[in-house]
Amino acid sequence: MAKLRVTTTDGLVNDYEITPTIEWAFEQHAKMGWHKALLVEQKQSDIYWIAWEAMRRSGASPKPFGEGFLDTLKLVEVLESDPLE
Repeated sequence: MAKLRVTTTDGLVNDYEITPTIEWAFEQHAKMGWHKALLVEQKQSDIYWIAWEAMRRSGASPKPFGEGFLDTLKLVEVLESDPLE
C-alpha cells in the first residue's frame, strides 16, 4: 500500500495512507479501476484528488476539490509504505 506526502503552501507536511476506502472512493469518482487510472491514464489530477480525499477522511477540512484546493498545494509525493509498520 502506498501513501502520499502532501506539502501545502503554508509549509505543513503530512503523510496520508492510501487505504482501501480511499481507493474505492477514487474508483467511484473516476469511474474506472484504480490500476487502470494510475498506471495507464497517469493523470496528476488523479493524484491531487486522492490527496484531497485522504486529507478529508483524516479529519482535515480542505477546500472543495478544484482550483481553490490546488492553490493550497506545494507538492504531492507518492511514497511506498513500510510493510513492517
